[in-house]
Amino acid sequence: MSHHPAPASAKVTIPQLLRWASEGRRLVMTTAYDAFSAKLADPVVDITLVGDSVGNVLLGFDNTLPVTMAMMLHHVEAVARTQPRSLLVADMPYLSFHLGKEDTLRNAGAFIRAGAAAVKLEGGPKRLDMVHALVDAEIPVMGHLGLTPQSVHMMGGFKVQGRDAEHAIQILEDAHKLQAAGCFALVLEGIPSDLAQRVTETLRIPTIGIGAGPHCSGQVLVLHDLLGLIQGHKPKFVRVYADGYGTLQSALQHWSQDVRDGAFPNADESYTLAEAVRSQVAQWQPGNSNLAGPGGP
Repeated sequence: MSHHPAPASAKVTIPQLLRWASEGRRLVMTTAYDAFSAKLADPVVDITLVGDSVGNVLLGFDNTLPVTMAMMLHHVEAVARTQPRSLLVADMPYLSFHLGKEDTLRNAGAFIRAGAAAVKLEGGPKRLDMVHALVDAEIPVMGHLGLTPQSVHMMGGFKVQGRDAEHAIQILEDAHKLQAAGCFALVLEGIPSDLAQRVTETLRIPTIGIGAGPHCSGQVLVLHDLLGLIQGHKPKFVRVYADGYGTLQSALQHWSQDVRDGAFPNADESYTLAEAVRSQVAQWQPGNSNLAGPGGP
């Protein structure tokens, strides 16, 4: 059994992901919102998600609800231009799949035309018709259950879901309904670890956990979270692997001090005139039109 990632030149496909998961290889997914972050993550991960989390991570919103299709397409196109090896999944933003099958197909199709290989949408039974329509149109769908950020107001905030028996059973049933509708994978967010384990062991398709414990088929974290690029409150499920914010701010402070001290730029970081040109420039005086050059004699 091989637990090694695919060679850099091999494009990750959905059948390959399903095979890896069936072999026990844990799947790795992170977010990318632009060409830089896509190039950074792509050699390492199996799935790149252009998430609607771009709203609160990069665009200054309090949650994902203000994110539009136009915003998402802008970021999907930027990531797609890097021609990632990993499977590129585009998040369907709020109201892009709520108004009917035709609207859902049009929006998902725009992501596929922009370079995505699949789309992700939140919700359970209410979204089954949309999942069926997308799968019938040959658009692969990743589901998303548990803490679904687009439902933040209905949930009363970002709270762990499925803690009581009724809601836990509901998540189990919803997971199987999404599988039956044709989803190739499910994100499980913000649910108890043992519930996520039960969902995972009863499904044929892989689960990707975030705040759902270690028993899922794979894991996803927001790139900016795991690199320590975001200050402030850190969710319990986030492990920070670098002080990205501190490192970058320290570099900026160092640079700004060099500017103020006159240490930047130095001679090696500057361009110089050829000797003949330097001589003419040195002789120039305001109102002197005797030197040859543009506009001169």
